[in-house]
Amino acid sequence: MSATGDAENTPEDTTSRNARSAPSGGSGQGPGDVEVPVLGPVGMARWAWTQLTKMNTALFLLLLLAVAAVPGSIFPQRIQDPARVSDYIDNNPTLGPWLDRLQLFDVFSSAWFSAIYILLFVSLVGCVLPRAGKHWRAWRAEPPRTPRRLERLPEHRSLTLGGCDSAAAPAPDEVVAEAARLLKRRGYRVAVRETGTAAPSVAAERGMWKEVGNVVFHLALLGVLISVAVGSLFGYKGQKILVEDESFVNTLIGYDSFTPGTNYNPDWLPPFSLRLDDFSSEFYRDTTNPRNYGAPIDFTAEVTIEDAPGAAPRQETLKVNAPVNVDGVKSYLVGNGYAPVIRVTDGNGEVAFEGPVVTIPVDGVYTSNLTLKVPDARPDQLGFTGLLLPTAVTGPDGMPRSGDPGLANPRLILSSYYGDLGLDTGKPQNVYVLDVAPLTELNSMMSDNGAITLDAANPVHELPEGKGTIEFLDVKRYVGLDIVYDPGRTGAFISFVAAFAGLLMSMFISRRRVWVRATTDLDDQGRPATVVEYGLLARGEDPRLRTEAESLGELFTTHWKAIGVRDDAGDRTESAPEKTTDRARRGPTTN
Repeated sequence: MSATGDAENTPEDTTSRNARSAPSGGSGQGPGDVEVPVLGPVGMARWAWTQLTKMNTALFLLLLLAVAAVPGSIFPQRIQDPARVSDYIDNNPTLGPWLDRLQLFDVFSSAWFSAIYILLFVSLVGCVLPRAGKHWRAWRAEPPRTPRRLERLPEHRSLTLGGCDSAAAPAPDEVVAEAARLLKRRGYRVAVRETGTAAPSVAAERGMWKEVGNVVFHLALLGVLISVAVGSLFGYKGQKILVEDESFVNTLIGYDSFTPGTNYNPDWLPPFSLRLDDFSSEFYRDTTNPRNYGAPIDFTAEVTIEDAPGAAPRQETLKVNAPVNVDGVKSYLVGNGYAPVIRVTDGNGEVAFEGPVVTIPVDGVYTSNLTLKVPDARPDQLGFTGLLLPTAVTGPDGMPRSGDPGLANPRLILSSYYGDLGLDTGKPQNVYVLDVAPLTELNSMMSDNGAITLDAANPVHELPEGKGTIEFLDVKRYVGLDIVYDPGRTGAFISFVAAFAGLLMSMFISRRRVWVRATTDLDDQGRPATVVEYGLLARGEDPRLRTEAESLGELFTTHWKAIGVRDDAGDRTESAPEKTTDRARRGPTTN
């Protein structure tokens, strides 16, 4: 242990230890005759444990964990999108199977990622707990004994008390007691030693909270690891698109997509329901600033929540970054758009589809892509693709476009197709993409029949070849919800705050030790005086140690000013007011 870590490491101690550790001659054995002991299994295990519990090993494992998580953002993950993983393997018949063997499609549940995570956890535990125990023992112990030679410390000062005719020099025991009281007022914990002797002393120490901050920081890192693990194991995340006047029931089939934690059981889903009553949006309408005109300002969803079947409904307001919370499950507003209500009648005169169709906005004025698949149409299945224009206007090029994100003049411009939609093949399809390659075109802007245009003035269009009709009934709003349950969120937040606080403590609190010794002597006039010698030592680098030494000197000088104080360094002189002129004329005396 270095001198900064143990005050007992005085120069004499270091010299004696070096002398004891020097090789003794006369053994008759050269360096080549030394036998290196064999570690054996137990020794190897101890060596491995020592290496694992080093702080640099923990830092390396933390960096390795971050690097190991990179493939999870490069390759599709089976727990999130099994269809994409299957497509990737099918499209890469050589590379895909090897990536699957290496568990790169299941990164966060793979054996190698778990091994790194567990090793990091064990490394931090093995590093922090012994360190915490050691600091606890140091906290309960008294400050270390006073070194024999204070002048060898990084900061050393000496004061001589006395020289004032009106007051006698205080006894060393009295000086040490007063010094202990002054140091205690500055936040030091003190221990007075060797009282009743010719050289009593006081040992003082402060800054123990610095090591507490260090321990708290590393314990907080453990808390982050545990919280993240709990969230990954027992949390879940899902997405749901909800149209106005529709309800969402928190069951597995109620989600559009659902990503459970590794150990999460869907039977644990809390049985709440959420209904979207109304959705409103606010846009920038100041005509004096045309660049920002139509920019979104606020989105508000009014919802009704039932915490359990039969529970009293309650109204909540859902906004961006202001989720609603039900039994720890938070529902975030992450998207919105328009859902035109469409009715499709097939060639047999039967209503094959009627309801809202979710569209995907593609620009700031909510020009939205629409895809509609009607597998129940007869005699042929029907498909539609096109655009929804919330506020339809004619552009300078004569083409229709949306002039505003608000719903002022809604219009649908569609292409229509018939044929086999391929929904019976068992292969997953994107609900927002229509594969037109195997279909026969009925309407489009490039065909002789032209595109289908539906608006308030012309809400119905009859399809060619007697395939049926399509009718534009209404437009509703929808919201995209991100529904998250993360049981480790609170623990992770508390751990992050604790880690930050511990880091600040370890960075800005200085750990210092001070020793003060008092002895009797005679001044230059042969009168009894008391010599106060004090030294300071910092544990680690402390650029403010000299400032602290000067502050202590000023404190001691001010406290004993009435009886006369002389700084033996000779750089300043203080005494009682009536003796200042005489002592300044005499000047400092070198002992």
